Amino acid sequence: MRDGFVKVAAVTPKIRVADTKYNAGVIVEGIREAAVAGAKVIVLPELVITGYTCSDLFLQEYLLEQAKRALGTIAEETAEVDAILFVGLPLAYNGKLYNVAAVLCRGEVLGFVPKTYLPNYNEFYEARHFARGMADPVEVDFEGECVPMGTRLLFVCTSLPELKIGAELCEDLWTPEPPSIRHARNGATLLVNLSASDETTGKDIYRRELVNGQSARLLCGYIYASAGDGESTQDVVYSGHNVIAENGHILKESERFGSGVICTEIDVKRIEAERRRMTTFEMAEDGYVEVRFSLETEETALTRFIDPMPFVPGNEADRIRRCDEILAIQAAGLKKRLEHTHCKTAVVGISGGLDSTLALLVTVRAFDLLGMPHDRIKAVTMPGFGTTDRTYDNAVSLIRCLGADFTEVDIKEAVNVHFRDIGQDPAVHDVTYENGQARERTQILMDIANKEGGMVIGTGDLSELALGWATYNGDHMSMYAVNASVPKTLVRHLVRYYADTCGDEKLGAVLTDVLDTPVSPELLPPEDGKISQKTEDLVGPYELHDFYLYHMLRLGFAPKKVYRLAKVAFDGVYDDETILKWLKTFYRRFFAQQFKRSCLPDGPKVGSVAVSPRGDLRMPSDACAAVWLQQLEEIG
Repeated sequence: MRDGFVKVAAVTPKIRVADTKYNAGVIVEGIREAAVAGAKVIVLPELVITGYTCSDLFLQEYLLEQAKRALGTIAEETAEVDAILFVGLPLAYNGKLYNVAAVLCRGEVLGFVPKTYLPNYNEFYEARHFARGMADPVEVDFEGECVPMGTRLLFVCTSLPELKIGAELCEDLWTPEPPSIRHARNGATLLVNLSASDETTGKDIYRRELVNGQSARLLCGYIYASAGDGESTQDVVYSGHNVIAENGHILKESERFGSGVICTEIDVKRIEAERRRMTTFEMAEDGYVEVRFSLETEETALTRFIDPMPFVPGNEADRIRRCDEILAIQAAGLKKRLEHTHCKTAVVGISGGLDSTLALLVTVRAFDLLGMPHDRIKAVTMPGFGTTDRTYDNAVSLIRCLGADFTEVDIKEAVNVHFRDIGQDPAVHDVTYENGQARERTQILMDIANKEGGMVIGTGDLSELALGWATYNGDHMSMYAVNASVPKTLVRHLVRYYADTCGDEKLGAVLTDVLDTPVSPELLPPEDGKISQKTEDLVGPYELHDFYLYHMLRLGFAPKKVYRLAKVAFDGVYDDETILKWLKTFYRRFFAQQFKRSCLPDGPKVGSVAVSPRGDLRMPSDACAAVWLQQLEEIG
């Protein structure tokens, strides 16, 4: 359970309707199977001890007695299991019968949570047998012990305080005001649902969306365990459709029409972090009773998918849709700025690299929205000491294909004059040598914009800004930065999408070659005509830095947790030493380079992570990274 990861399970045993002794046996088997897999929270279906479809047998006193006895057996047989268990049964109290979730831990019954909403329509007639559950807890005698029963119960883990569990039953989720809303507002980070949802055509889709949507709305983990084929009787069929979701993402889902166990991990610390970030998630104090339980703290083996590319959808259809949407957002933002400032032109510096290519594609799309001709886009190539034939040719071809106005300004002579003026030896290839070129290019673009009544379109992307991989008052500056919230890993897919969908064979070929070109600022002379200065050799792979950026900035994870997740996500791609090396580099550069991000030009926010000081990242320019780096030094 370290780092907030809790392994959870939804278990659907194949029961026999009304055979409580047999059912207790298969329930214990399912619990033990989940426990062997490491599950610390184990949820079984509604009324699983008797079966949901007992109908008027629920009015038989003997069945109710045997159900309680079976619960006692389950508690006794699972006393050695290090997990909290949720098991459904009918329970009589004060002359009424309740459909409840019994909560067990280490052989002890911690509480009973009754069902609030009783369906009495279509094939359901629960109100014939059961009473609506009470909100305020009452005390129920179970085998000589007083046990709380009520819907306002939360089960809190003493060894991991962020793990607070609330329970609801089946129909409760399908109503306009589910109890889970109240549970979450009173602190529950994990919600469990003991269900017996029968199958009709298309119902599984709605059920999945309901569970997933509730986990998103309540910023929580949600475990849904439903009755299986052992329940099917007369005119209803049950499929054992189990779903585990977290914050709007399905983590695990069972095959329907069967039985068995599904396991994954819920990150309760991430849930707490999301709630802290979202100020509109208002907490409440509705008189809940917190029942404490304890679990052993141990390393949770991660089986959930850790996406190495958190900014890029893995599904091709989703990726295509996302790319089109982002291009639309970028173009719409630029269109508004051009309209508002009455610009006659847009000025873009084209290097033949990915970022400037994307900026030009976005500018073309914005001009199309405005109904302006492409030749009013001033596309400027500025070859310098490090420019290669490959990037130069791609820059020229790209401009020609898109119909922009082509301008070439060779910067070498001007930079040499500048070096002479400041006493810089051109043979010394230091930071002054590099940045002098970048600032010369920015000056050219700004002055052309003034001359032509236009606006300089920035090309730098989110990943570069996070690392400070930009020359201050050089490529760091523009009048509108269309790529400022697009990470490098996504820039590549946006250009690929454009190449695949543009319908122009020549343009597609140019874009493909741009994609195949190593990322480089090209500020140092080439070697044998090839790029000598490769960015990722100097600052590290962008796929690692984008991963770090997402988990640090979007989720607020500690360095050790980011490192742990990166090892899982990039297993077999990078060794642990490499991951740790570049993670240290990321933190050092991220903190040290904030001063550049404090004065960024405007740019459209396209995703959940951005570094604009006016939006997502308001941090002091001189904050110290020592605490973050210290945690990484403890690793090695």
